[in-house]
Amino acid sequence: MNITKIIAEELKVKESQVDATIKLIDDGNTIPFIARYRKEVTGGLSDEQLRDLGERLNYLRNLEERKKEVVSSIEGQGKLTDEIVIALEMAKTLAEVEDIYRPYKQKKRTRATIAKEKGLEPLAEIIYAQEEKTPIEELAKEYIKEVTDKDGKIDKDKTVASVEDAIAGALDIIAENISDNADYRKKIKKLIYREAVVETRAAKEDEKSNYEMYYEFNEKVNKLPSHRILAINRGEKEEFLKVKIEKPEDRVLDIMEKDILKGENQFTNYLRDTILDSWKRLIEPSIDREIRSDLTEKAEEQAIKVFGQNAKQLLLGAPLLGLTVIGFDPAYRTGCKIAVIDETGKLLDTTTIYPTEPQNDVEGAKKVLIGLIAKYNVDMFAIGNGTASRESEMFVADVIKEVKEKYGKDVHYAIVSEAGASVYSASKLATEEYPDINVSLRGAISIARRLQDPLAELVKIEPKAIGVGQYQHDVDQKKLGESLTGVVEDAVNKVGVDVNTATPSLLSYVSGINKTIANNIVKYRDENGKLKERKELLKVPKLGKVAFEQCAGFIRIFNGKNPLEITSVHPESYEIAEKLLENIGYKKDDLLNKDSLKEIKEKLARVNVAKTATELNVGEMTLKDIIDELSKPGRDPREEMPKPVLRSDVLKFEDLKIGQILTGTVRNVIDFGAFVDVGVKHDGLVHISEMSEKFVRNPSEIVSVGDVVKVKVIDVDMERQKVKLSMKV
Repeated sequence: MNITKIIAEELKVKESQVDATIKLIDDGNTIPFIARYRKEVTGGLSDEQLRDLGERLNYLRNLEERKKEVVSSIEGQGKLTDEIVIALEMAKTLAEVEDIYRPYKQKKRTRATIAKEKGLEPLAEIIYAQEEKTPIEELAKEYIKEVTDKDGKIDKDKTVASVEDAIAGALDIIAENISDNADYRKKIKKLIYREAVVETRAAKEDEKSNYEMYYEFNEKVNKLPSHRILAINRGEKEEFLKVKIEKPEDRVLDIMEKDILKGENQFTNYLRDTILDSWKRLIEPSIDREIRSDLTEKAEEQAIKVFGQNAKQLLLGAPLLGLTVIGFDPAYRTGCKIAVIDETGKLLDTTTIYPTEPQNDVEGAKKVLIGLIAKYNVDMFAIGNGTASRESEMFVADVIKEVKEKYGKDVHYAIVSEAGASVYSASKLATEEYPDINVSLRGAISIARRLQDPLAELVKIEPKAIGVGQYQHDVDQKKLGESLTGVVEDAVNKVGVDVNTATPSLLSYVSGINKTIANNIVKYRDENGKLKERKELLKVPKLGKVAFEQCAGFIRIFNGKNPLEITSVHPESYEIAEKLLENIGYKKDDLLNKDSLKEIKEKLARVNVAKTATELNVGEMTLKDIIDELSKPGRDPREEMPKPVLRSDVLKFEDLKIGQILTGTVRNVIDFGAFVDVGVKHDGLVHISEMSEKFVRNPSEIVSVGDVVKVKVIDVDMERQKVKLSMKV
């Protein structure tokens, strides 16, 4: 199997790109490092392509390993043939390999193995060959025998009591042999994928549930979208649905009969019944499980991909810098938790207020908040979107209005996803950060900081707790965890990390840095003061030359010895960057001068990349990256992302009217559309059909989490508090 060729065809890239990338991965380079600093080697493959390549490489290598194990096992049984070797070489999936191996696998005791122990295999071979003219009853008589154990009792497992017993045992052997035939299974699966239909019915017809659309539902196997597969799986698991795959049984049986039956003879009816038995008892249940498993695996892959895309957009949300924020964690009985955070993220104050039911101390709560706004010159409220969020939003809007009227100060609020805030609050990390702060108040701190710097705060939480997807709790948690860890790594390394302010949580996602090294960096920083240059990292315990190569370009050092270190220019390219600046009449220190920077940017824009790359002996892609970085040193790429929608007044659900045009923030993107926060209690759904006048294959082609969009209200369901939106404004 040519792994390089297979991956190249799947990713639609050159084999040379795949070969070079595999070598880089095998040499221990991380995906973010390869994507950013080895573009010349990979031909410019993106981080997403490299992640896909890495996953397929791992799968195909495991496939190769499994093939070797199967060959070894069959060879050990003395049954390996050229046909089996060729079939294994041709197999493209682990499922195909297991189908080929099925006849040679150590089986539990089955009807067929018991029949073989009785010595009925020769009779099975005679029946299957369909050539013997002697009546089957006469043939079977030769196998009748009575076997007793040491106590003289009849051993039923070895005794063949009658002609019928002999024939039945022989047919059991044939049924299992048919079931183990990899060729039949392959053809049957292909037919079922092409023509079978998934049917779902209500387990209890009168019972209300979220799965009512599936109470009488059917769709072809090959047309089922991933969100429906996962919804059906969940409905079945929760015992609201019964699921079956309706198959073209006559055509399935025809596949086997055409190959097995040799005209009409005394064995035909026996074999026809045996084929049916093999199908019903052995093949169908197994293939149903495989198909459901395949569908689930593909659906999970898609769900994980969507979850990853959404999480990445959330992580790369634009920071709101230079603002003092009140984090507002809504609740009813236990009170709303309040945390005041200054523009650097430092905790200034905490308290608990009770403006919601059952206390309803609106005036007392208002007095506390207005006092905090005045004392700390608060600019913003970050309100969590969980329980009591709607009531809290209305209360905060009233506070903001009063502050404006009485003091002339403009204060705004934004709704912030609080997914994972409770996970963070009770975590070891939160306890270390705020040992003297009550667990319930830590959630408010996290909510405020998420608005100020989503990336720095969200990396403290297990990625799957961020909660921007569909059915994330139903998918393979190991795969989800691995995928999301990669997403977080890509986001962190895209932005870069200020080594002198970053927490261990943030540093541990930098290419080449693990949790131990991250903690060592912070310890070194605490003991020696701020790092002045990147190469000082080499003094950190356990951070050697290899780790330094991987992490250096993603580390930022502001107000250090070298202005290049506020950019993502790698130390290996410093000399090239300095020569480039010399060519246009500047030095690296000029990057810190605003007036010079404007001229540098203009001159760099006129550089002949191809000619200069040759002169400096550097790849064109690397040179382009260096030019981009020198044109905007220290700039945060998140600045280009949409800013959160800031509000000062609340929109009631009752205010919504069909045809109304609103501005909202995309909170979640799923297979069938996107949920948009327009400032009412529940996010509105923009169905995929309402995203554009043109055909939309995938919602993520149109929107991303965090996007600010204009939408039109097209339907309002007051009873269920649901609103349908359209982007065809």
